[in-house]
Order: sequence, then structure tokens, then C-alpha cells
Amino acid sequence: MKRSWSLLCMILIFAVGLTACESDPSAKTTLEVTPTKAPAPIAPEKIEAFKEAPMLSKLVGSGTLKAVAERMPAKEDIMVEKVLEETGVYGGDWKMPWGGPNDRWTVGQPTEEPLFRFNKDGSTVEPNVAKGYDVNKDSTEFTIYLRKGMKWSDGMPFTADDVLFYWEHMLTKETFGKKIYDAYYSVDPVTGDKALAKVTKVDDYTFKVTHKYPSVQFLERVAIDNKWFFAPAHFQKTILPEFIGNDKALEVAKKWGFEDTKSFLVATGYYYWIYPQIPTLRAWVAKNDPNSDQFIMERNPYYWKVDAAGNQLPYMDRIVASKVQDPAQRILGSLAGDFNLLDFDFKDFTVLKENEKKANFRVIPWNTPSWSSAGIELNQTIDDPNLRKLFQNIKFREALSIAVDRKEVSEIVTNGLGAPQQASVPEGLVGYQKGWAEQWSTFDPKKANQMLDELGLTKRDKNNFRLNADGSDLTITIIEPNTSTASFLELVKKYYESVGIKVDIKVVDQGTHQELKYSNKIPATTENISVVNVSFRPDTLVPLRVLTPWYGHYGLYSQSNGKEGVKPEGDVALILDYWNKVKASSSKEEINKWSNEIIKLHQKNQWVIGYAGPTPKLIVASNKMHNVPKDLIYCDEFRSIGHGHPSQFFIK
Repeated sequence: MKRSWSLLCMILIFAVGLTACESDPSAKTTLEVTPTKAPAPIAPEKIEAFKEAPMLSKLVGSGTLKAVAERMPAKEDIMVEKVLEETGVYGGDWKMPWGGPNDRWTVGQPTEEPLFRFNKDGSTVEPNVAKGYDVNKDSTEFTIYLRKGMKWSDGMPFTADDVLFYWEHMLTKETFGKKIYDAYYSVDPVTGDKALAKVTKVDDYTFKVTHKYPSVQFLERVAIDNKWFFAPAHFQKTILPEFIGNDKALEVAKKWGFEDTKSFLVATGYYYWIYPQIPTLRAWVAKNDPNSDQFIMERNPYYWKVDAAGNQLPYMDRIVASKVQDPAQRILGSLAGDFNLLDFDFKDFTVLKENEKKANFRVIPWNTPSWSSAGIELNQTIDDPNLRKLFQNIKFREALSIAVDRKEVSEIVTNGLGAPQQASVPEGLVGYQKGWAEQWSTFDPKKANQMLDELGLTKRDKNNFRLNADGSDLTITIIEPNTSTASFLELVKKYYESVGIKVDIKVVDQGTHQELKYSNKIPATTENISVVNVSFRPDTLVPLRVLTPWYGHYGLYSQSNGKEGVKPEGDVALILDYWNKVKASSSKEEINKWSNEIIKLHQKNQWVIGYAGPTPKLIVASNKMHNVPKDLIYCDEFRSIGHGHPSQFFIK
């Protein structure tokens, strides 16, 4: 899959050479060989001796911790992590800002250890927690091998029992508030019926996932949908109502500071990494109360990766996340040296670049798969019947698209580096459609006014704003979770109102924004589409659950199996039909065909209107921080900074 974004030309302006990657898109679809070992510079069994961080050596010397060789998996099953530039040195803190416990992904993504992780260019997955796998010829049976002797952060064994426990007692029983992920369903290519996979234990370090129908991209989907696919059974048995009873579970929940069992189980079953009490497989483990002003994660003494020299990773001793209230503190802290590795949106490029030398850091642009850097989503299922009718009308969306001067948006919002174009799949990505970026992109307020008149919006109020055809107020309320899009929304408001469409902008906190999204109360927002490959992660393009504002409660209808929400019709229903065909495909060629049809429906309907092209994500790294990649893709699928394999980052 080629990774040569259209952003490359922008990034070259900053004299940063980004390398596009190519790989065989059909690689590693099915295997009928021995288990695939994780990538390693040398075989782990050839490492003569293991070394560890000084802070752990002290614990071993005092007798409070076992020797490093006893804490690792079986020698042949240890994962050797390839370092980027050089073998690192131990010590130091990764200092970053975060917003507190609700900002858990800030520390969650870079520390995540999935069963399988994506390779550098995202074309396929490679083993991580898993040692390897076999797949039968028709992609219905996946045998997954774990690492013998691997341990949780508390020293307890990690085995296939932890996978089966998670499957049987947590995921399929939805104890942590998530429906069974789509990855675990296969689809009958004839009837479209879905069948849930079966997960069985083969031995202590092997388990099998069996699908009724072919599931060609099962491993890629697991790497996105359900990255860990395991839980510490020995801990979960002490809190799950199934094992200790409802009354005892509520008592435990209240001791942890939760009012009810449901919220407690969501926190401990899904957002577990911020709680010191919960064992993990991550390189760093929570050490204090996440509500503290500084949240600390400390190296995991049982971490199962080493470098080629046998040094147990991670190199850095701790992650120190300092609570910040104002987003401006992120920049100020970076300039002051309070933070040594974090990410920024491109709007902060100028101030960061101007201060590189003075603040002793470097700005590294990572590509993104975003469709746009400045755009609007219109909720197709919004409760207001007048707005819903307008938002579902393709002519109304086109009118709003051509009513805005994209050149001005580009100059003001992106300093001219986000091309004045339509929201569309970037060139080089799966689903790219030639000419899409130019669709409805020409500034034409005269035509926009004419189209709005033809829609029956000819009545005006005393301020010359258009009214609905029935004479009622017509206002598009754009609801945002922060003020970062203020300059863009000022332009949107100006241009929409110049053609008579009144705009109201409201800013709410992140939690309220999520609640409004789930209750279908967001008419419009600036949330962007950022998808590497729709077949890998359909969530923002296919209404499978409540997630993205443009499809609103179409997603709830799918999520509840038709019991709630709004039944999809027309092209939205067709998207779901095509998605089922993707799921039922028996080859990558079929998958690509139906994925492309989904993308074409998005091009045809333009449910997400873009006014400026994508811009890169900025990684700001102290010049003392090493082994930080310069040429990666920043996206949620790859776990953002986590795609750079932070256990091999080091400070010197």
C-alpha cells in the first residue's frame, strides 16, 4: 500500500525528508506455515546475557525483585525491539501534559501493547504480545501463539487463560460497556448473516479463533477494534460481580471512588492503564492516583522486550504527565522545557518552529490520513425535522460548500499550507478518487444563493436571514468541544450568513460534547474524517455505532440491531450493504472493491464538507530525546506517537 500523501510537498517546505513506503497489498493475508516470529535484529536466544535499568538492579540487589532473566519470557520467546538510531541509555522521564483522568488516551496510546500491531506503513500487522500465528487457506481459522513464560506487571503468568477469560467473562458479557467488536463477526457471502467467532484454548500458550465464514482481515481488524484481547484474570476475578456477587462488587466500586458498579467496571475493564492496582503488559505501569497534579507511570520490571544488546526495555524510567487546564499551557510548557515529547496540531507550527533553537527542541511533521484540516459535518439524523430535511438534501450541502472562499480559509487557518479543496481521501491512500478534491470547491456565492432559493428558503427575517419554508427560524448551531477551531468558524459564520444562513457557535467541554453526540443533539461540528483504510476501520464512514456526528443515530440503529435510532435509507443503507460485502469477502481484491464503493458514496454525497486540505501532525521532541522517527503516519489506528515504539525512545 503506497503511503505517499499529497502532504509531502508541504512537508518538503520544511526541509524534512519523509519517505513514502510501498509494500505488497496482498502480503500476509493467509499463512500455512510455522508461527511468524516478531521482527528482531537478531534471534533472542543468541543474546548471551540480559541487562536491566539501574533502578531495577537495586531492587534485585535488595532481594525485593527476581533477577532479570527470571522475569522475562522463555529466552526464545522474548521480543527483540529494533531501535531506530542507536542503542539507548537508561534513565530519565518522558514529560508530557495531560488533562487528567478523562484524558487517559494521552498516556494510553503511546503505552499500548496490542496482540498485533501495524507495521511501519500500515499495510499489514505484525505480532507483538502474540509471538506468531497460523491461518488456514480460507481464512476461517486463526491459531495464535503467545510467548512462553511472559508475565503481567505484578509477576503473575500471562497465558491463554487470560485471553479466554477476557472473551468469556468480559467481552461477550459486555462487562466494560462495549458491544462485541465487529472484528469477531464473519458474514455469510450469500445471505449477509453474521456469525460470532468461537475462541478456544489449545494449550497454555496457544488459542484458536474460528470463524464460520472467511474473515480475511481478522488480524488487522483486531489490531484496531480490540487491540489487547486479554485481561488479567487473577485481578478481574476479584472485582467482577459474576465472581464476588453484586453487593460485594458495589462495595469494592465505592472503595475505589465510584458511585455504581457499571462505571467502575468500564473504568477498570477498559481504561485500566491509569489504575496502579491493575496488572498490565505495558512498558510503564501506573504508580499513583490519576487525579494527582502529576500522574506517574514507572517502568514495568516484567516487560518482555529487549534491544539487540539484551537490554530490557523501556529505556526511560518514567512517564510524568502534568495536569494542564488551558491548551496554551502545552506550548508554554514546551517552550520552557517542562515537556520533552508531545504532539501538536499544525496551527501551532509557526510559534513552535520559531522557537526550535531557543527551546532546544525539534519539530517533526508526521503525515496524517485526514480528509481535511477545516470542515463541517452535518448531522443527517438531527431531531429538528426542518434541519434534517435540509441536511439530507445534497443541494443544500453543495450550496454551503460553494458559499465559502476556500482560499481565505486556507490562508487564515493553515497559513496557506492546507490546499483550498474539498474533504476527500488523500492521494496515495486506498479509496483515492481523482477529481474529488475539486468537487464543489469553487467559491460561487451567486450560485449558492440561487440553490438555496430553489430549495424554498426564500423567506427572510428582519435581519435578512433565511427562514424555513414554513416560516420558522433557520439556524445552524455548530457545537465544539474546545476553542481551537475559532478562527475557522468565524469564517464559516461569515460566509454562511452572507448567503442568509444564520449560524450559532457554542463551545462546551469535551464530556458534554460526547454526551450531546450520543444523544443526537449536535446539529453540526468540525470533527474531521481521518481513516487510513475503510476496511481496517470503518467507524467514521460506516454507521455501525454512535461515534461520528454526520451519521448521528443511524449508528445507534446498527448498534442496537434496529431497536433504537434512525433506520438508514438510500445511500446510507447502501453503505451498510457494501460493508457487509467487505466483511464477507474472501480475498483482498474483493475487500478493496467494496471498500472503494463505500468511498464513492461519500464522494457522491459529501456528508462531510471540507474547506482546506489536510496538514501534518507535529511531533515536538527535545533534542535530548532520541530514537524518535521522522517519517511515520500519525493516526488513531496506529496509536499516534505509539507507532514510533516508545519503549526504545531514550534521553541523553
